[in-house]
Amino acid sequence: MTDLSVNVDHIATLRQARKVGYPDPVEAATIAERVGATGITIHLRSDRRHILESDLANLRETVKGKLNLEMATTEEMATIALRYGPDQVSLVPERPEEVTTEGGLDLLSSGERVVAVAKQLQAQGIIVSVFVDPEPRQIEHLLTTARGLVEGFEINTDSYTRAKGAAAEVELQKIAQVTAMGVEGGLRVYAGHGLTTANVGPVSSMPGIEELNIGHSIVSRAVLVGMEEAVREMLVAMG
Repeated sequence: MTDLSVNVDHIATLRQARKVGYPDPVEAATIAERVGATGITIHLRSDRRHILESDLANLRETVKGKLNLEMATTEEMATIALRYGPDQVSLVPERPEEVTTEGGLDLLSSGERVVAVAKQLQAQGIIVSVFVDPEPRQIEHLLTTARGLVEGFEINTDSYTRAKGAAAEVELQKIAQVTAMGVEGGLRVYAGHGLTTANVGPVSSMPGIEELNIGHSIVSRAVLVGMEEAVREMLVAMG
């Protein structure tokens, strides 16, 4: 069964809209784990638009499953990750003007920096993953340059979630192809971005994908039905 890591960034987004103490990402994470999430994901951005360093500190103390920290490959973020020791770091691209992460890392152009950060994190026992688009050349480069440093990769499912009909099937084939490449190469495979209860099924049932990272759709649904029900609905949709 595919695991679910719930991203609680947008609990913090709602809090930061008023710069108050609620809603609390820690409380949301506790509820998510209680009803079946196997981990919690957060993205500590350089502009601190939602998750704050204090959230990372508090979640490190309270999360019982895997705490996955998404971050850019900067020295600032590497230092923070080493300070708090999340179970896993997922390296992602980041641009100040983007609304959300717009695509995967281009390992062909940024692979050297990825390797440098991965070495620092691995030395402290932190598992390293990278967020990539479902392109074979990215996986080939990862297997060539970072084998032994990067334990796995998260497939960016954004294109699949935006596609319709036959185009969606093409995107699923791309996801299946890079998943198979990763598994054959001894890497752990995760997926996420834009997944909802309506489209998650084909991805969650794909052989080789161990975990899905889902946040925005769960938090959006939680506004209407509560965090517990929103997580339950996603788990049901995942099968």
